[in-house]
Amino acid sequence: MAERLGLIVAAHGRHYLAQADGQLWQCVTRGKKSDIATGDQVRFRATSLDQGVIEAIQPRATLLYRSDQFKSKLLAANVTQLFIVVATEPGFSEDLVSRSLVAAEAAGIRARLVLNKIDIEAQRESARERVARYEALGYPVHEVSAKDDPAHAVDTLRPLLQGQSTILIGQSGMGKSSLVNLLVPDADIAVREISQRLDTGKHTTTFTRLYSIDDTTSVIDSPGFQEFGLYHLSEGMLERAFPEFASHLGSCRFYNCHHVAEPGCALLQAVAEEQIDASRHQLYLQLRHESLQKPGYR
Repeated sequence: MAERLGLIVAAHGRHYLAQADGQLWQCVTRGKKSDIATGDQVRFRATSLDQGVIEAIQPRATLLYRSDQFKSKLLAANVTQLFIVVATEPGFSEDLVSRSLVAAEAAGIRARLVLNKIDIEAQRESARERVARYEALGYPVHEVSAKDDPAHAVDTLRPLLQGQSTILIGQSGMGKSSLVNLLVPDADIAVREISQRLDTGKHTTTFTRLYSIDDTTSVIDSPGFQEFGLYHLSEGMLERAFPEFASHLGSCRFYNCHHVAEPGCALLQAVAEEQIDASRHQLYLQLRHESLQKPGYR
């Protein structure tokens, strides 16, 4: 049979759903390969009326993924925009937010923060103060209340989605699924169909899934997670993933400065003069330390 071009809309283990020719195809890879992500464009060969074998992955524009010392977890391919969903309560992890922003910068993906549950007045101001530091770095913050004012949430966020492939990430409890249900027509129906095809039953939050809104617009929902490892980023990639470092890079006394404790380091000077937040530099040091732990690092 002739090869088809399909869009991967969900992945579970080594089983994938490809959207092509107006239908969903249940696909597998040859051998044990599992390096395909939701959002990938793939070429597959049909083996029955609704099943196929993936032959190749088309070149990717972007790839967002997490990693620890030993393995990587692909989140999504070909995304252009990242929404980090946080909330007034429960409290959100600033480490997770900061790492997500670094991952987006390294992958060449625009990032925004969505502060949900602003109707909870007791925690609102402290949450606003916490996200303000990211807004000061140039990352837009959008305030919404998915449950209390759904119309405002849709009016605020839907125009930002147009013409983009947007992935939403965040910890459990931030209201991310509520936002997806508002932004994506018939999301619940799509979830049920995808889950049935992937044989995941009712446990639909264990895989990343893509919803096409129109020919140029898609939304990708991801499972909630608590950690965002970035062991795959090299030192050079890391220093360029902090936008506030940019004007200081290249000004250190030594051309191969690691920005750790070297004399004449422009970054350390900027931290001392409070031009760069000390906590951001500490995150850089932590991520650099992690990258040095990866087996085979050079």
